[in-house]
Formats: sequence, structure tokens, C-alpha cells
Amino acid sequence: MFTAADVKELRERTGCGMMDCKKALTDANGDMEKAIELLRERGLAAAAKKAGRIAAEGLVEAYIHGNGRIGVLVEVNSETDFVAKNAEFKEFVKDIAMQIAAANPRYVKREDVPEEVIEKEKEILKTQALNEGKPEKVVEKIVEGRLEKFYQEVCLLDQPFIKDPDRTVRDLLNEKIATIGENIVIRRFVRFERGEGLEKRSDNFAEEVAKMVK
Repeated sequence: MFTAADVKELRERTGCGMMDCKKALTDANGDMEKAIELLRERGLAAAAKKAGRIAAEGLVEAYIHGNGRIGVLVEVNSETDFVAKNAEFKEFVKDIAMQIAAANPRYVKREDVPEEVIEKEKEILKTQALNEGKPEKVVEKIVEGRLEKFYQEVCLLDQPFIKDPDRTVRDLLNEKIATIGENIVIRRFVRFERGEGLEKRSDNFAEEVAKMVK
């Protein structure tokens, strides 16, 4: 219906994200002009034009979940302080903090994933495919497909939005850019989970003490 080259051309012509372009081409049955029209109707082409504008205002949101079990700090930038005080913007930032708490992404966007992490993941996925008995000539395509799923798991913008899994966080971001009328950037975040990285004791402390005094 359409090729990777078509997606690339649509991205260059509109400045929209790859997933948005693929969806538009799918919905337009591969018709380039119709796909551009769909992106404009969705406000995504306009959002892409705003993406180059400097966003240095905004908010740092804190979110604590589950009796202090998970804590998130996220910085979301806007172009003006006026928008940072906007109720819709504040709600968006809170939603992003909740998304991070619930879905545990490791990066904001796929461009943030270190090359060595991507290469390691490709090696693992290739080995998996070969161990499953997949023909070597199709392994690369299988790896690329599974790598997309990897991005959806670890990259915030590629994750399904927790309140509406039919949309990605990137879709939500682009919609907010279009409706609010300013560039919005999810800049960075940190997520803490109580006890994360610590080896929990599996033995009974009282029993251990009893053994020591025998």
C-alpha cells in the first residue's frame, strides 16, 4: 500500500512524527496528498511547524502513587509562562506524570535511546528469531518489527496513553500543541520506586537470630 520511502517523504513534507505519518498513510490507503490533508485536519502538521520554537517556560510536576510506593518528577516546557498557568496544560503535565508512574518508560523519545542499547536489543531479538526457527532471510524484518515494540515499551512518546490506549503519548502531545497553540516539550523525568534495585530478604529475621544464638 505504501513504502518506507513514502513515510520518509511525508515526514519531510509535513514535519510530523513517523508513527503519525504511517497512520495517516494507512488511513489514506497510501494516497500522499490525502495523508497530508488528514494530518492537517488532525492539527498535526501545524503542531510540527511549532516544534522548532523554543520552549523554556512550563512546569515541573511531582506525582506520588500508591502510599508513597512510586514517585515521579517530570519537566514539561511551554513557550510562555501564560500557557504554563493554563488549566489544560496543567492537566496534561499531570497526565504525563501519571503515565510515567504507571508505564515506567526509560526514555522520553526513541532518539534518546543510546546506540549501544539499540544494538544490544537487536542482537537479542535476532537470536530469539533464529531460535524460533525463523528463516534467516526474514530475520531482519522480524527484528525491525519487534524493535518497534521495544520502543513502545521504553520510550514515553511511543507508549499507548494510559487513559486512551488507542492513542500514543505523542498523539496526545501533538493534540495539545495544536489546541493550545504553542510548542510543548516533555524535556525530562525521573521515576523512583520504593525498594527498586535492592535485594529483598527472603529469610525470616527471627529465625536467623535464633540460629545465631544456638
